[in-house]
Amino acid sequence: MKYIKRDIYVERIKPYIGKPIIKVLTGQRRVGKSCIMLQLCDEVKALDKQANTIYINCELEEFRRIKTSTNLYNYITSQLKPARHNYLFIDEVQEIDSFQDALRSLLAEEKCDIYCTGSNANILSSELATYLSGRYMEFDIHSLSYQEFLQFHSFENSLDSLTKYLTFGGMPFLINLELNSNQVFEYLSNVYSTILLKDVVAKERIRNVSFLENLVVYVADNVGSLFSSNNISKYLKSQQIQITPQLIINYLKGLTNAYIMHKVQRADVGGLKIFEIGEKYYFEDLGLRNMIRGGNASADIHKLMENAVYLHLIQSGYKVFVGKMGEKEIDFMAEKSGKRIYIQVTLTAMDEKTREREFGNLMEIRDNYPKYVVALNDMIIGDDYKGIVYSNLGDFLLKQI
Repeated sequence: MKYIKRDIYVERIKPYIGKPIIKVLTGQRRVGKSCIMLQLCDEVKALDKQANTIYINCELEEFRRIKTSTNLYNYITSQLKPARHNYLFIDEVQEIDSFQDALRSLLAEEKCDIYCTGSNANILSSELATYLSGRYMEFDIHSLSYQEFLQFHSFENSLDSLTKYLTFGGMPFLINLELNSNQVFEYLSNVYSTILLKDVVAKERIRNVSFLENLVVYVADNVGSLFSSNNISKYLKSQQIQITPQLIINYLKGLTNAYIMHKVQRADVGGLKIFEIGEKYYFEDLGLRNMIRGGNASADIHKLMENAVYLHLIQSGYKVFVGKMGEKEIDFMAEKSGKRIYIQVTLTAMDEKTREREFGNLMEIRDNYPKYVVALNDMIIGDDYKGIVYSNLGDFLLKQI
């Protein structure tokens, strides 16, 4: 199968090839986990010319008979070649009941080197943590970064390319389509339906599908806004809709378990105290968000900018918070390997009042960690303002941070 390499993920996983630990690739459906696993398969073959690779795609008809852990174990053992190193690749492993039992046995018996993908965090984390604690590594796979988007579509970094990314998002399959709203959003609508039905409604046993769909639209419309299940519940009651805050929390958890959106908690800038009330949500893919929201994406440009910056941070391996500093807020406070950075996102910082607000908030932080103000397309002379890096969005999304 022909694919475009995504080395950022393969390089993270390569050190674990051949190690007695299960490699689990997690993420939303259609973000490219299967192609990355195929790339890993080719890496294995390059390292071991005699490798015996066993590939199972649980969504293909030929593997539909593998429904249980016993089916899985029996099939794999029938494919093993004792005189060679065996490598097992399973796509969408959560489709097999009690899959963890077979994986645990295969790992204990040292029969093969195991790789698998999955699209529901609730099933994967609960089953793997319970039965395979300490014996698996999880690697988060995301939709295309802006840099990958440019590579996949053979674009140069420009405002036009950035606008396309903010509008259509980073689903890898889009390279097969014309980048226009009709084609892209029709494809994304089908992807969304699959995610909602297979990874949310079915896996989380959700009954009120109509409310779930309305909740997704509400979140899409409020990307980057402080979110409270109690406030939503009160609003719905005013509309004669009786939904409890707990049910809203459960449905949001189901959506984050399917990786379609991410919850970002608020944390105190000074002591990293986590606040349980008032979080924000961002979508895994900008195109999906725009398809769900409908209307003109340019009208929501600041929301999309924030979402794009958030995606860049998690794609770069950061754990992300909304920074709280008294009554003031920092859009993003991100941490990785003991390093912290702060980011403010603004449509423009050219006018003095906005500049005072965005740069002023960052200047009040009394530490020496890097600080950024990211604007859409300002005419920036130099890249530093009072010790704060000032960057256009396209340039920031290409930075190695």
